[in-house]
Amino acid sequence: MLRASADYSVGMTDTASDAYSIPQESIDLRDMIRQISEEQIAPRAHDIDASAEYPWDIRKLLAENDILGLPFDTEYGGTGTGALMLNIAIEQIAMSCASSSLILMVQDLGTLPIRLFGSDEQKARFLPSCASGEKSPAFALSEPEAGSDPGAMRTTAKLDGDEWVINGSKNWITNAGVADFYVVMASTDRENRRIGAFIVEADREGVSIGKLEKKMGIKGSPTGSPVFDEVRIPKENVIGDPEKGLSVALGVLERTRLGAAAQAVGIAQGATNYANEYAKERITFGKPIHEHQGIAFKLAEMEARTAAARELTYRAAAASDRDEPGLAKLTSMAKLIASDTAMWVTTEAVQVLGGYGYVSEYPVERMMRDAKITQIYEGTNEIQRIVISRAMR
Repeated sequence: MLRASADYSVGMTDTASDAYSIPQESIDLRDMIRQISEEQIAPRAHDIDASAEYPWDIRKLLAENDILGLPFDTEYGGTGTGALMLNIAIEQIAMSCASSSLILMVQDLGTLPIRLFGSDEQKARFLPSCASGEKSPAFALSEPEAGSDPGAMRTTAKLDGDEWVINGSKNWITNAGVADFYVVMASTDRENRRIGAFIVEADREGVSIGKLEKKMGIKGSPTGSPVFDEVRIPKENVIGDPEKGLSVALGVLERTRLGAAAQAVGIAQGATNYANEYAKERITFGKPIHEHQGIAFKLAEMEARTAAARELTYRAAAASDRDEPGLAKLTSMAKLIASDTAMWVTTEAVQVLGGYGYVSEYPVERMMRDAKITQIYEGTNEIQRIVISRAMR
């Protein structure tokens, strides 16, 4: 006979009130970021997508308002406000422009290996300039034959005297060509599938950028292939143990997949808001289409699914702030549900607008294209299901 599980909480704390709370100062900061997003980023979103150019003006805007300091502790010039506030900010920006939200996401992703596993010297050397927005990082893990399987990577790092020599190339790297430094994962012992994490400044001899991808969405964020040809770096640029880089990568990804979840929630909410306003104004059969049950119910479910994805994302972000056990399962669930929700919601938003939803004059077709990548990067949703199912054993 099957016995009922003693734990129905999927990792939650004992009472609902313990799940997360948002202090007033964070609410005020959220409202400020939303205003910036609506008034200064949203008007640029169409052109950023159409030109497929990195929006340096938006990066400057985010830096000037200390938004790029959100991932960092105060001792390095950051806000010290934690993962929940960071992901609330990502959501607010993504409601207007997913490409612009990725500027903040990669500021977190590219520096988290240093923040979690780096030395005090590395933190002092690299974090303040990222917190100010002066510099931007990149996280170089994926390769053509090693996307979801980092242990199969072919990029190598060999110790030569007091320096490490790195050879290889990476694929699908956000901020390629824009980053001031790359955190490169490289094999230090291929036979035993050992990898290390190395900080490689973009101006070092032997670093170059291969092709930039032409993508379906998120066009304002460059994605490309950094190449490392006999690149020499000092021992001081190794993050932690050079044979335990896989732990670095996994420790980073179980947290930064929250950025993809928050971005997905923002895209979904932006699409829902636009479709809802459109439905109030579009008249058919003598009344706004919002008053037709078929459309009203569609909008209601879009709103409800987005709200549910937000709750799970915020809960997981709060768990990250508290470094709770079972974090990987929570963040994988948030990323899985939020990204699938974003894809479904944006497709429905296009349907609400009908023919207008299919043309670039209206933002929902861009939102639908942008939503798709949230199901793929930071670990595909198939990988998230593996993580979740393993945690259930």
